[in-house]
This record gives sequence, structure tokens and C-alpha cells, in this order.
Amino acid sequence: MYAPAPLRRSLSRSGLFLLGPAFVAAVAYVDPGNFATNIAAGATYGYLLCWVVVGANLMAVLVQYLAAKASIATGRSLPQLCREHFRRGTSLGLWAQAELVAIATDLAEVVGGAIALNLLFGIPLLLGGAITGAISFALLVYQSKRGQRPFEAMIVGLLAVVLVGFVVSTIQSDPSPSGLVNGLVPRLDGVESLVLAAGMLGATVMPHAIWLHGALVTDRHGKALRSAAGRARVLKATRLDVAIAMALAGAVNLAMVVVAAAALTGTGADSLDAAHTAMGDRLGGTAALLFALALLASGFASSSVGTYAGSVILEGFWRRHVPLWARRLITLLPALLILALGIDPSRALVVSQVVLSFGIPCALWPLVRLTADRRVMGDLTNRWPTTLAACLVATAVSVLNVVLIVLTLRG
Repeated sequence: MYAPAPLRRSLSRSGLFLLGPAFVAAVAYVDPGNFATNIAAGATYGYLLCWVVVGANLMAVLVQYLAAKASIATGRSLPQLCREHFRRGTSLGLWAQAELVAIATDLAEVVGGAIALNLLFGIPLLLGGAITGAISFALLVYQSKRGQRPFEAMIVGLLAVVLVGFVVSTIQSDPSPSGLVNGLVPRLDGVESLVLAAGMLGATVMPHAIWLHGALVTDRHGKALRSAAGRARVLKATRLDVAIAMALAGAVNLAMVVVAAAALTGTGADSLDAAHTAMGDRLGGTAALLFALALLASGFASSSVGTYAGSVILEGFWRRHVPLWARRLITLLPALLILALGIDPSRALVVSQVVLSFGIPCALWPLVRLTADRRVMGDLTNRWPTTLAACLVATAVSVLNVVLIVLTLRG
């Protein structure tokens, strides 16, 4: 994270100055797709699906740590490693699904930003989507001009807006402690709850964040990774970086479900605009305003991070540099088309998160395979308990997706 020179020297001695990349990745875990799935889950099923948020966040800690460790060991991003170590057909398949994931990601983020601008200022959704895309582009231009650390500071600032908004809303909603405890017991209530659970998982363990995290680490710590001592120091800081960032993201996600369960159950407010109205009615205008501001900050930050991830994916798999404006346009157009056609934006957000859930195994299994290979990782190869835990996570996500397909087809 960015800091003045005297503070940087102090933080550098403590190791805290190495923190930052995981906070940028964590923005993907509190994007507008999370708002849509978590609010819908809480408003429809109360505290029932709180366990999904907690379980998904624990998975995210392991996954993001492995994604960062792979790049610390090799100096390459995950897409680059896939291109180098897998067959061409496998690499092309992974790239194709990763591009679909990037489009689904941008759809959620741009639509979410558009909804927030509509709630706050009455701006039409299509224009709001264009504004969100333009601001996310400006943030990336800022990153290219000023460097990684100022960009991290901007993203962390937007993340703080989301965090504060839901901390205040949670306090105001006066949630039920017993309801929350009961919600931590794994169970479902029909196919629709499974769809929401898959969407919540896809919105939490974000596949594009898996592809991106390593590039954030190499961009930030490239020089330090040239020596064994530097890699060890960065790895140690990364553990703390991931733990703190994922804990904050997990707290925000859980707060979304809890607020919706406490304040919106029985209102029928399973969309973001309906949730905003119901929150104003139940908790007052301040809570509704904080909700809309948090959604706006989330849309701006996560859209820029999503475009960043798309560039890393394309350049890593193809060794091709695409101008930033072109990359922004490629993933922005589908989102603007959704808004132009008048498709229910909140439903589109939930569906996009289900698409992301299907993308998780395609990013996770290659990551497990590579980080368990001593020829790739050297001394930083996963120990067998780590590999086992990662395999269990990948298997759980894959099985959930298969079950979702079967139950959905059966109606």
C-alpha cells in the first residue's frame, strides 16, 4: 500500500510495507455480484445460507495464497504457467473459459455500478454502465501512470467504503445471534437455494482473482523475487496479506447476508433496487444511502480490477499485449447490451455469479497441479496436507456445479 517515505521505511522494516496485492484481489470478493447473491439469499432464506459465505471464504484464503505462492516461486502469473506447462489444446481451453469468466465478471461489476448510480442520482442504467466503465478505465490509467502502490491505495480506499457501509448497517439491523449461529449449520432448501449457494460461491471464490493474484505479486515484488531470501520474505508477508484481506472480505459478505436476513426477510426485496427501498423503510435513509454508496464503490473498484485480470489472462495465455482501452471495450460491451435490452439487472447479476462458479474449477485444478509439482515450484512446492486441502476444495466446487446442472435440468 502507498505511504509517505518515512512511514514506508518503518513499514518496510516490519514487513507491513509488502502488504497490498491481496487487498486488490479481495475487491473481487465484494463486487456487485456478491451484493446481488448475498442480499437475495438473506432476504429469501434468512440466515440459512450464512454457512456458504463462511465456507467459501475459508476456501478463498487457501486458493489466493496458492495463487500468490505460485508466482512467488516462479516469477510468472498463473496464465503464463499454464501456457508453459500444459498442452496447447488444454491451454487454449483454459483461456477460452477464462475469457468467458472475465466477461461475466465485468457484467456484474458494470451492472452493479449502473444500479448504484441509478439509486443515488436517478441516472438511466445504460448511461450509468457507461460511466462505470469509464471510471474503471480511468483508475487503470492512473495505475499505469503512477504505479502499483498508489493504485492499491485507491482500491483499498474504495474497499473501506464498502466495509464501513455494512458495519453500520449491521449494527442498525440488530441481527439475531441465534439465527446467525443456526445459519452456520450446512443445509439447503430446494433447488433455488442451491442456485443461490452456487452463485454465492462463484461470487466469493472469484476465478478471475485466481488468475490475477500472481500478476499482482510479480508487479509489486518483481525485484525481491530474484533471490531466495527475497522470495521467503515476500511469502511470509503474503500469508499475512491474504489472511487480513480475505478476513475483511469475508466479514463484508457475511454482513450482507445478515443485514438482509435481519431487515429484509418477508419484504420480497430480492433485487438490489428493492433492497435499497426496503432498507430505507426498515432502517432509515442513512442505511439506504450507505448501501448505495457501498455498491457504487464496489462497482468502480471491482470493474477496474476485473479489466486488469482480463489483460493478465490474455497476455499470459497468448503473449499478446492488448491496449487498455480495447480490453475495457471487449468486456464492457456485453454488460451494456444487457442494460440496453432491459433485462432484469439483479437477475443478470445472480446468473453471472453462477457462471463464475463454473469457472472456479478451471482455474483451481491447474493451480493445484502446478503448485504440487516440484519441477515448477522448487523449494516452495506444496506439502501434501496443503495439496490435499486444495484438492478437497476443488472437488467440492466441481461436485456442487454438477449437482446444480442435474437438479436444474430436472426442474
